Amino acid sequence: MNFQFDLIEDKVEFFEANNLKTLQKKIEAQIDENRTILLGVHSVSHQMHVNENGQTYFTAVVHFKKK
Repeated sequence: MNFQFDLIEDKVEFFEANNLKTLQKKIEAQIDENRTILLGVHSVSHQMHVNENGQTYFTAVVHFKKK
C-alpha cells in the first residue's frame, strides 16, 4: 500500500464583516487553522466600503503560502 501526500502550497481566502473587530477575529481563526497545515500569511489586502445609508462594510483577502 502506497500513501502519497500533496501539500497545499498557496491558498487565497476572502473574508467579510460589518465591523473591523469581527473581521479580525475571522482572519485570526483562519490563520490558526491554516497553521496546522503548514501555511503562513504571505500578504493581506483589505478594503472598507460605506453604502448609501452610511453603514460600513469591511472585506479582506489573505494569501497563505507554504512555510
